[in-house]
Amino acid sequence: MSTRSHDTTDAATGVLLMLTAAFFGWQTTGLEIGTSLRMGPGYFPMILSGLLFLLGLVIFLKALRSPAGEPFGVIAWRGMLFILPAPVFFGLTVRGLGFVPSLFITTLIAAQASLRMRPLPALLLAVLVTFFSTLVFSYALGLPFRRFGPWLSF
Repeated sequence: MSTRSHDTTDAATGVLLMLTAAFFGWQTTGLEIGTSLRMGPGYFPMILSGLLFLLGLVIFLKALRSPAGEPFGVIAWRGMLFILPAPVFFGLTVRGLGFVPSLFITTLIAAQASLRMRPLPALLLAVLVTFFSTLVFSYALGLPFRRFGPWLSF
């Protein structure tokens, strides 16, 4: 039987959401907000920050009224180690390698976050994601980017 009277995981989540909203709301104070009819560049970020703050407040208040929940548990370090750097890798290499190789390698990196992912399914996933994304972004939408970059020209 737990002796805690509040759900600490929801309380921590609510506080983190409110702090994140406050930070991004503070960042928009230097931008012109405008009005609902003539929105400035800071209007939409300020509205989203306000909504995120309200969501965090609701979660925090709910946590104070609900009984203790599950403890935090183990942090998924493997997921953070592979998921977080994947888009950074893509952003740093997409101009040099090009869209196709950067996306292929990024998908392989992100696939390693799961302990269940084996090499052959990871390769198949990378091929399918790259193929589908190239079809959508390059051919269907006609976005002007290089499929293969200058780093690969021999």
